[in-house]
Amino acid sequence: MQDSDNGASSRPVLSIIAAVLNESGNIRPLCEEIAAVLDRLPPAEVIFVDDGSTDGTGAELEAVRRDGILPHLRILSHEAAYGKSAGLRTGVEAARGEWVILLDGDGQDNPTDFINMMALCREANGRAPLVVGVRTKRRDTLSRRLASRFANGLRRRLLDDGCPDTGASLKAFRREDFLPLPQFEGLHRFLPALMGQRGVPLVCMPVHHRNRLHGSSKYTNFNRAIVGIRDILGVMWLNNRARIPKRVTER
Repeated sequence: MQDSDNGASSRPVLSIIAAVLNESGNIRPLCEEIAAVLDRLPPAEVIFVDDGSTDGTGAELEAVRRDGILPHLRILSHEAAYGKSAGLRTGVEAARGEWVILLDGDGQDNPTDFINMMALCREANGRAPLVVGVRTKRRDTLSRRLASRFANGLRRRLLDDGCPDTGASLKAFRREDFLPLPQFEGLHRFLPALMGQRGVPLVCMPVHHRNRLHGSSKYTNFNRAIVGIRDILGVMWLNNRARIPKRVTER
């Protein structure tokens, strides 16, 4: 089995990153699934960002590392909860891989999808793409599915980003394409629009979606809708004001 970055001295090709808040019951089974696919991926490191958890999530991460499930697991911690996008930004900034895969920490994403995502990334002709996982069979309540369908439809109409579903965290991209993006909570939902503005091609890939293993979602349909509409308007403004050269030459 390939273990994290194959030792502390070698530089990984891929960084697998999850931001977690109060997910203690989901940490061990998710890490076991990640460990099981590492030998089918390029040399990889695994980074979990604990976004101010109060339920023992940090202790579970340390136990996973101590017990040898992911012995080189990198654990980063925020002193308070700053939100998923802030956690993912912390992880990407600390990452050492050229490529990044983002996933949720609740067990709804299936790490076996990493294999096809990385194949799509590395086989692309021309500029490296953003690969977005599209949940074809949602394992959520009817109300959440309807709310997500409305939000995705509104986003696509207003931003014209070409992506049917950006709600899942499962995404793969080059680290250097992420770092220049403006930071705000909800950023991970708008990567197709923001990266597309910068010339990054989009690839949508069907992925597995599962029921949450333990605990409950940190969001309600109402707060998702209100914040989502505000964020869409903000991204529209950002993209409208952006002036990004398509090519830079040096003489």
